[in-house]
Amino acid sequence: MAKSRKLFGTDGIRGRANVHPMTPEVAMRFGMAVAAHFGREGKVVVGKDTRRSGYMLEHALASGLCALGVDVMLTGPLPTPGVAYLAKSMRADAGVVISASHNPFEDNGFKLFANDGFKLPDAVESHIEALMEPGAVDERLVHGESIGKAFRLEDAGGRYITHVKHVLPAEFELDGLRVVVDCAHGAAYKIAPAVFAELGADVVRTGVAPDGTNINAGVGAMHPEHLSHVVREYRADIGIALDGDADRAVVCDARGEIVDGDALLAIVGRDMARREALGGSTVVATVMSNIGLERSLAEVGVGLHRTPVGDRYVVEAMRERGCNLGGEQSGHIVCLDHSTTGDGLVSALLLLAVMIREQKSLAELAAVMTRYPQLSRSVVVPKKIPLAELDDTRAAIASAEARLADAGRVVVRYSGTESKLRVMVEGEDERAIAAIVDEIADQALVEIASKVG
Repeated sequence: MAKSRKLFGTDGIRGRANVHPMTPEVAMRFGMAVAAHFGREGKVVVGKDTRRSGYMLEHALASGLCALGVDVMLTGPLPTPGVAYLAKSMRADAGVVISASHNPFEDNGFKLFANDGFKLPDAVESHIEALMEPGAVDERLVHGESIGKAFRLEDAGGRYITHVKHVLPAEFELDGLRVVVDCAHGAAYKIAPAVFAELGADVVRTGVAPDGTNINAGVGAMHPEHLSHVVREYRADIGIALDGDADRAVVCDARGEIVDGDALLAIVGRDMARREALGGSTVVATVMSNIGLERSLAEVGVGLHRTPVGDRYVVEAMRERGCNLGGEQSGHIVCLDHSTTGDGLVSALLLLAVMIREQKSLAELAAVMTRYPQLSRSVVVPKKIPLAELDDTRAAIASAEARLADAGRVVVRYSGTESKLRVMVEGEDERAIAAIVDEIADQALVEIASKVG
């Protein structure tokens, strides 16, 4: 049985920079552990976003890798999916991204990819954690000429740009389209505008002036209101906002109306189904995706398979079930035909291809999905009592599901990172589902409190 993980969360290791576990010491031990686990060929790709702490952690991580004889290819700022792509295409042993994604600049983190470009299963992460213990790999330290080298991979960005541009079919071009690209002052600040410009679009750039402290600050996928404003100001056809490491995208139409990940999955999934390009006739999404997505896909004979929250679980299910399209409501979209992980640029180009193919605006395409009201509440709990042991709460859930019937859903789960219970209900009547949310959350709090004593 795999040892439980203390450092790795649902998406790598993350925390406040220079506070455990995001310290240079831990970064060096992480590098040594990665080298010990993967070091067959002796090469690891290391990329980062634009946080100031990235310099500190990059050097510490590289030191740990070199200490066990691994050569380190440093890409500088590069989107997370770019590192995953290079780890595979350059036949490295692994890829590491130094990024805290959509978090504020004070945070940082590590994301780890195997040499096939995919994230690692829990058991492997547990093993790497064990190798990070003091003294665990000391006997593997190398000396003399065996010590590894660290060098800049000067053409990393160009390699990734060329790869991403191939997502748009060769017969299509973006000439005549005005595209707003908000890079969140993050990893894609040079790459994303270049991709769309080289494909012929009239590109309006924003969020492209990183200073080490402004990543995600009032711009990017976490602040789509900025994107909407710029799209309306410049009368653009579409707006694309990336997060700090560009593994997800939020888009808006020409009116500035936000189109989320569920709608993107509906648009792209239906298009792939029509072209008989959708693996397994199924789209994979999480339990949080709107029931409107499920119904939109069902109209064209496509199923929806749901997973726990987290893009890694979406990808695992896609690989197990032979599916090639999946994602999350937040904008993490994965198309295994082009990428092994969420990629905001791939998502945007898939969408633009549908717009060109159908000769429709984004607003027209988004109409294929009707969004149901979806309300949620998070409550702090003193202890995460397994839901299977909460009889009264389960009875409240069952009663709510019976009342909603086929016109809604109930999702109750514990947070993976906080001592919180999350209750989400969706249905046709917003007032009714608001009452159900409170009913279940209140019952759970009472029952958990009684069991904790």
